[in-house]
Amino acid sequence: MATLSQIWRHPIKAHGREEITQVSLSEGHGMPWDRQWAVAHELSKFDPNAPGWVSCQNFSRGAKAPLLQAITARSGLPNQKMTLSHPDLKTLTIDPENTADKAAFIQWVMPISPTDRALPAGLVQAPNRSLTDTDYPSISLINLNSHATVADHVGRDISHLRWRGNIILHGLDAWAEFNWVGKRVRVGQAELEIREPITRCTATNANTSTGERDADILGTLNSQFGHQQMGIYGVVIKSGKIRQGDTVELI
Repeated sequence: MATLSQIWRHPIKAHGREEITQVSLSEGHGMPWDRQWAVAHELSKFDPNAPGWVSCQNFSRGAKAPLLQAITARSGLPNQKMTLSHPDLKTLTIDPENTADKAAFIQWVMPISPTDRALPAGLVQAPNRSLTDTDYPSISLINLNSHATVADHVGRDISHLRWRGNIILHGLDAWAEFNWVGKRVRVGQAELEIREPITRCTATNANTSTGERDADILGTLNSQFGHQQMGIYGVVIKSGKIRQGDTVELI
Protein backbone atom coordinates (compact mmCIF):
# COMPACT_ATOMS: atom_id res chain seq x y z
CA MET A 1 0.00 0.00 0.00
CA ALA A 2 1.30 3.45 -0.89
CA THR A 3 1.71 6.28 1.58
CA LEU A 4 2.06 10.02 1.19
CA SER A 5 5.72 10.63 1.92
CA GLN A 6 6.02 14.36 1.24
CA ILE A 7 3.91 17.34 0.15
CA TRP A 8 5.47 20.15 -1.90
CA ARG A 9 4.13 23.38 -3.30
CA HIS A 10 5.71 25.88 -5.68
CA PRO A 11 4.20 29.31 -4.94
CA ILE A 12 5.89 30.97 -7.93
CA LYS A 13 5.86 28.73 -10.98
CA ALA A 14 9.42 27.43 -11.65
CA HIS A 15 10.84 29.77 -9.00
CA GLY A 16 11.17 27.87 -5.75
CA ARG A 17 9.67 25.01 -3.80
CA GLU A 18 8.74 24.41 -0.19
CA GLU A 19 7.73 21.34 1.77
CA ILE A 20 4.59 21.38 3.90
CA THR A 21 3.29 18.70 6.26
CA GLN A 22 -0.43 19.00 5.58
CA VAL A 23 -2.90 20.88 3.42
CA SER A 24 -6.63 20.97 2.71
CA LEU A 25 -7.57 20.20 -0.88
CA SER A 26 -10.78 21.53 -2.44
CA GLU A 27 -12.85 19.91 -5.17
CA GLY A 28 -12.09 21.39 -8.57
CA HIS A 29 -9.01 23.30 -7.41
CA GLY A 30 -5.27 22.74 -7.47
CA MET A 31 -3.10 22.62 -4.38
CA PRO A 32 -3.49 25.85 -2.39
CA TRP A 33 -0.74 28.36 -3.18
CA ASP A 34 0.90 26.12 -5.74
CA ARG A 35 1.81 27.97 -8.96
CA GLN A 36 -0.23 30.88 -7.62
CA TRP A 37 2.16 33.27 -9.35
CA ALA A 38 4.39 33.02 -12.41
CA VAL A 39 7.05 35.15 -14.06
CA ALA A 40 5.88 36.51 -17.39
CA HIS A 41 8.79 37.16 -19.73
CA GLU A 42 9.21 40.11 -22.07
CA LEU A 43 7.58 38.30 -25.03
CA SER A 44 4.70 36.87 -23.01
CA LYS A 45 1.12 37.23 -24.24
CA PHE A 46 -0.30 36.48 -20.82
CA ASP A 47 -3.29 38.65 -19.89
CA PRO A 48 -4.45 38.18 -16.27
CA ASN A 49 -7.89 39.46 -17.18
CA ALA A 50 -8.42 37.08 -20.10
CA PRO A 51 -10.38 33.90 -19.41
CA GLY A 52 -8.92 30.48 -19.96
CA TRP A 53 -5.60 28.75 -19.67
CA VAL A 54 -2.33 29.91 -21.22
CA SER A 55 0.72 27.85 -22.19
CA CYS A 56 3.84 27.68 -20.03
CA GLN A 57 5.72 29.19 -22.98
CA ASN A 58 4.50 32.57 -21.73
CA PHE A 59 6.51 32.25 -18.53
CA SER A 60 10.12 31.91 -17.39
CA ARG A 61 10.78 28.23 -16.65
CA GLY A 62 13.50 25.76 -15.84
CA ALA A 63 13.61 24.29 -19.34
CA LYS A 64 15.05 27.59 -20.61
CA ALA A 65 16.66 28.87 -17.41
CA PRO A 66 18.07 25.85 -15.52
CA LEU A 67 19.49 27.89 -12.64
CA LEU A 68 15.91 28.49 -11.51
CA GLN A 69 15.78 24.85 -10.37
CA ALA A 70 17.96 25.72 -7.35
CA ILE A 71 15.54 28.25 -5.85
CA THR A 72 13.87 27.34 -2.58
CA ALA A 73 10.99 29.13 -0.86
CA ARG A 74 9.68 29.65 2.65
CA SER A 75 6.33 31.27 3.24
CA GLY A 76 3.47 31.77 5.60
CA LEU A 77 0.91 32.14 2.85
CA PRO A 78 -1.70 33.40 2.31
CA ASN A 79 -1.14 36.43 4.55
CA GLN A 80 2.60 36.65 5.11
CA LYS A 81 5.75 37.30 3.13
CA MET A 82 7.73 34.83 1.06
CA THR A 83 11.47 34.25 1.42
CA LEU A 84 13.41 32.99 -1.60
CA SER A 85 16.91 31.56 -1.60
CA HIS A 86 19.42 30.52 -4.27
CA PRO A 87 23.08 29.46 -3.85
CA ASP A 88 24.27 32.26 -6.16
CA LEU A 89 22.10 35.06 -4.77
CA LYS A 90 21.37 36.89 -1.53
CA THR A 91 18.20 35.74 0.18
CA LEU A 92 15.18 37.87 -0.70
CA THR A 93 11.94 38.36 1.23
CA ILE A 94 8.93 39.79 -0.59
CA ASP A 95 5.23 40.34 -0.34
CA PRO A 96 4.13 38.97 -3.76
CA GLU A 97 1.12 41.30 -3.71
CA ASN A 98 3.25 44.42 -3.27
CA THR A 99 4.18 46.32 -6.45
CA ALA A 100 7.62 47.39 -5.23
CA ASP A 101 8.40 43.87 -4.02
CA LYS A 102 7.36 42.42 -7.36
CA ALA A 103 9.87 44.68 -9.08
CA ALA A 104 12.55 43.72 -6.54
CA PHE A 105 11.90 40.05 -7.26
CA ILE A 106 12.35 40.54 -11.01
CA GLN A 107 15.69 42.26 -10.39
CA TRP A 108 16.69 39.47 -8.00
CA VAL A 109 16.06 36.71 -10.53
CA MET A 110 17.68 38.54 -13.45
CA PRO A 111 21.29 37.33 -12.77
CA ILE A 112 20.22 33.67 -13.06
CA SER A 113 18.18 34.26 -16.22
CA PRO A 114 19.88 33.52 -19.59
CA THR A 115 20.52 36.65 -21.62
CA ASP A 116 19.89 34.81 -24.90
CA ARG A 117 16.28 34.12 -23.90
CA ALA A 118 13.31 36.39 -23.28
CA LEU A 119 14.04 38.04 -19.94
CA PRO A 120 11.71 38.08 -16.94
CA ALA A 121 9.36 41.05 -17.02
CA GLY A 122 6.77 40.74 -14.29
CA LEU A 123 5.38 38.65 -11.43
CA VAL A 124 1.80 37.80 -12.39
CA GLN A 125 -1.18 35.77 -11.27
CA ALA A 126 -4.57 34.80 -12.64
CA PRO A 127 -7.78 35.27 -10.66
CA ASN A 128 -9.21 32.09 -9.15
CA ARG A 129 -6.83 29.62 -10.79
CA SER A 130 -3.30 28.32 -10.54
CA LEU A 131 -0.84 28.66 -13.40
CA THR A 132 -0.19 24.96 -13.98
CA ASP A 133 1.11 23.37 -17.18
CA THR A 134 -2.32 21.77 -17.70
CA ASP A 135 -5.53 23.45 -18.83
CA TYR A 136 -7.26 22.01 -15.77
CA PRO A 137 -6.48 22.46 -12.03
CA SER A 138 -3.97 19.65 -11.66
CA ILE A 139 -2.03 18.21 -8.75
CA SER A 140 1.03 16.14 -9.62
CA LEU A 141 1.91 12.82 -7.97
CA ILE A 142 5.42 11.33 -8.10
CA ASN A 143 6.26 7.70 -7.27
CA LEU A 144 9.61 7.47 -5.45
CA ASN A 145 10.24 3.96 -6.79
CA SER A 146 9.76 5.10 -10.39
CA HIS A 147 12.19 7.91 -9.63
CA ALA A 148 14.67 5.42 -8.16
CA THR A 149 14.65 3.30 -11.34
CA VAL A 150 15.52 6.37 -13.41
CA ALA A 151 18.27 7.35 -10.97
CA ASP A 152 19.74 3.83 -11.25
CA HIS A 153 19.99 4.18 -15.02
CA VAL A 154 21.40 7.69 -14.79
CA GLY A 155 24.13 6.16 -12.63
CA ARG A 156 24.20 8.84 -9.97
CA ASP A 157 22.13 10.21 -7.13
CA ILE A 158 19.49 12.62 -8.42
CA SER A 159 16.87 14.36 -6.36
CA HIS A 160 13.17 13.64 -6.89
CA LEU A 161 12.71 17.40 -6.61
CA ARG A 162 13.74 17.63 -10.28
CA TRP A 163 10.18 16.53 -11.09
CA ARG A 164 8.61 19.44 -9.15
CA GLY A 165 5.81 17.22 -7.85
CA ASN A 166 3.17 18.01 -5.24
CA ILE A 167 2.41 14.61 -3.72
CA ILE A 168 5.34 12.23 -3.26
CA LEU A 169 4.40 8.55 -2.97
CA HIS A 170 6.28 5.85 -1.06
CA GLY A 171 5.69 2.09 -1.15
CA LEU A 172 4.28 1.80 -4.68
CA ASP A 173 5.87 -0.47 -7.30
CA ALA A 174 7.86 1.37 -9.96
CA TRP A 175 5.62 2.70 -12.76
CA ALA A 176 2.46 1.30 -11.11
CA GLU A 177 1.06 4.83 -11.00
CA PHE A 178 0.54 4.75 -14.77
CA ASN A 179 -2.11 2.08 -14.18
CA TRP A 180 -4.06 4.63 -12.13
CA VAL A 181 -4.90 6.80 -15.15
CA GLY A 182 -8.68 7.00 -15.54
CA LYS A 183 -9.22 5.80 -11.96
CA ARG A 184 -9.79 7.41 -8.59
CA VAL A 185 -7.50 7.41 -5.59
CA ARG A 186 -8.03 8.38 -1.97
CA VAL A 187 -5.31 10.45 -0.35
CA GLY A 188 -6.04 10.98 3.32
CA GLN A 189 -9.53 12.53 3.41
CA ALA A 190 -9.42 13.75 -0.21
CA GLU A 191 -10.13 11.93 -3.46
CA LEU A 192 -8.49 12.55 -6.82
CA GLU A 193 -9.29 11.43 -10.35
CA ILE A 194 -6.10 10.57 -12.21
CA ARG A 195 -6.10 12.17 -15.66
CA GLU A 196 -2.81 11.43 -17.44
CA PRO A 197 0.94 10.79 -17.16
CA ILE A 198 3.22 13.83 -17.07
CA THR A 199 5.45 14.33 -20.11
CA ARG A 200 8.75 15.86 -19.07
CA CYS A 201 10.96 18.66 -20.41
CA THR A 202 14.63 19.60 -20.09
CA ALA A 203 14.06 21.34 -16.76
CA THR A 204 14.67 17.93 -15.20
CA ASN A 205 18.28 17.93 -16.45
CA ALA A 206 19.21 20.60 -13.87
CA ASN A 207 20.55 19.84 -10.41
CA THR A 208 18.17 21.18 -7.75
CA SER A 209 21.04 22.18 -5.46
CA THR A 210 23.14 24.09 -8.00
CA GLY A 211 20.91 24.73 -11.00
CA GLU A 212 23.59 23.28 -13.29
CA ARG A 213 22.61 20.82 -16.01
CA ASP A 214 24.41 17.66 -14.93
CA ALA A 215 22.32 14.72 -16.22
CA ASP A 216 20.48 13.71 -19.38
CA ILE A 217 17.19 12.79 -17.77
CA LEU A 218 15.13 12.91 -20.96
CA GLY A 219 17.68 10.82 -22.82
CA THR A 220 17.58 8.23 -20.05
CA LEU A 221 13.78 8.09 -20.04
CA ASN A 222 13.61 7.69 -23.80
CA SER A 223 16.43 5.17 -24.20
CA GLN A 224 15.76 3.02 -21.15
CA PHE A 225 11.99 3.18 -20.78
CA GLY A 226 10.69 4.18 -24.20
CA HIS A 227 8.86 7.27 -23.00
CA GLN A 228 9.43 10.75 -21.61
CA GLN A 229 7.09 10.54 -18.63
CA MET A 230 7.37 10.73 -14.89
CA GLY A 231 4.45 11.11 -12.52
CA ILE A 232 0.74 11.57 -13.04
CA TYR A 233 -1.73 14.45 -12.92
CA GLY A 234 -4.79 14.23 -10.70
CA VAL A 235 -7.84 16.44 -10.16
CA VAL A 236 -9.51 16.81 -6.76
CA ILE A 237 -13.04 15.37 -6.89
CA LYS A 238 -13.66 15.26 -3.13
CA SER A 239 -12.40 17.88 -0.71
CA GLY A 240 -10.40 16.91 2.34
CA LYS A 241 -7.22 17.30 4.33
CA ILE A 242 -4.07 15.39 3.43
CA ARG A 243 -1.06 14.86 5.71
CA GLN A 244 2.36 13.29 5.45
CA GLY A 245 2.00 9.60 6.29
CA ASP A 246 -1.55 9.27 4.95
CA THR A 247 -2.53 6.14 3.05
CA VAL A 248 -2.93 6.47 -0.72
CA GLU A 249 -5.12 3.84 -2.37
CA LEU A 250 -7.29 3.11 -5.40
CA ILE A 251 -11.03 3.32 -4.78
